[in-house]
Amino acid sequence: MALARTICQGFIIVITIGSILLMLPISMKNGNWSHPITALFTATSAVCVTGLSVVNVGEYYSFWGQFFLLLLVQIGAFGYMTATTILLLLLGRKFSLREKVALQQSLEQVGLGGVEGLIKSILVTTILFELTGILLLLLVFVPIYGFQEGFWHSIFHSVNAFNNAGFSLYSDGFVQYVKSPLLNFVITGLIIFGGLGYQVIMEMFLWLKKRWQRKPACYTFSLHFKVVTNTTLFLLIVGLIAFFLAEFNNPNTLENLNLGEKLIAAWFQSVTTRTAGFNTIDINNLTNAGLCITVVLMFIGASPGSTGGGIKTTTVRILFNSTKAALQGKDEVLCYQRKIPTIVIIKAIGIVFASTLLVAVATTVIVFTDQQLELIQILFEVVSAFATVGLSQGLTSSLTIPGQLVLIAIMYIGRVGVLLLVSTVFGEQKPSAVEYPEENLFV
Repeated sequence: MALARTICQGFIIVITIGSILLMLPISMKNGNWSHPITALFTATSAVCVTGLSVVNVGEYYSFWGQFFLLLLVQIGAFGYMTATTILLLLLGRKFSLREKVALQQSLEQVGLGGVEGLIKSILVTTILFELTGILLLLLVFVPIYGFQEGFWHSIFHSVNAFNNAGFSLYSDGFVQYVKSPLLNFVITGLIIFGGLGYQVIMEMFLWLKKRWQRKPACYTFSLHFKVVTNTTLFLLIVGLIAFFLAEFNNPNTLENLNLGEKLIAAWFQSVTTRTAGFNTIDINNLTNAGLCITVVLMFIGASPGSTGGGIKTTTVRILFNSTKAALQGKDEVLCYQRKIPTIVIIKAIGIVFASTLLVAVATTVIVFTDQQLELIQILFEVVSAFATVGLSQGLTSSLTIPGQLVLIAIMYIGRVGVLLLVSTVFGEQKPSAVEYPEENLFV
């Protein structure tokens, strides 16, 4: 419980510091103090790598405000424990066993070996991807804004894309760049790799390294790698097809684009709904089918150990395989010829049920606090906040203060994780020596 509490409290500390920084006159373009709730909402959204905002970031904040925002996004993406560890590594400090256990839990890694090496590889991986994104985006922004401003736009959007945050310096997101193949593929590439998780990226790297060295030994991918990559690929393809069909004849989204541009726009939307929060089409004008697809993909989210949120791809795959086993009358759940432990299945069920309940409760509360809004709009906003996506139909800024506070709480819970927060509040259950009798139950 102490370890979970450390992680949860750490996020609160960073959010508090971020709120103070974003309230300062130096952070504002008008030179005045920011409203405390606005600063708190933006800081929470940044630390929780969500991207929802009650203000236009590009117009509301000065360069320093945008810089603080980007810093909070980076710290939030690393996670409190990882960010703290990177700082301690730079200072040359060694880690105690307690700190290593906390890191292992926050990174969802098995075993304590090589934790410090893992942190260093995470840092290097992040720098490489973000730097690559910056260099490629320079080709998009510099011709439009000049080198200095274009360079900042490249940095800001590359960091946000890889960390699946979704903050943009433009009021309409990337709608003006819907016909730019370079921007579309650079941003989606960063989002995908950021959403896969560091463990998957490292396994890819090791596999490529062995292929490059032409080593005869066969490299075996972990079950986690297989589940994450295959499920992600499946969701990306299904999302592409679904958005393409749902918005094909919508004059406010895809209808006025040629076939290639429609495919690129549908691809971008399929990628970004899984916790990134950018958009190249107007979210306010999506069809009901498009809204439904977006909500489902947002709720699923990215993968464990990544910068994304949601219930995670592995959770969905475990539940799918569990359902398949139940329908086939099997008493064990298999995945790629590996048996899934019962405790993992129970955890997956708990995550989905608790997440669904949380979204339902938050939606109900906002229905009471903001009765002028439609239910589908509120549900869309709540799921976006919980899954740390950041897509919005433009009603975030029109929410009452109680409604904004609900979203702040939802973003925080979505980032730290439902089960981790519950264990912080109620404590971890100790193993019991008592074994209760089994009895059948109709389902």
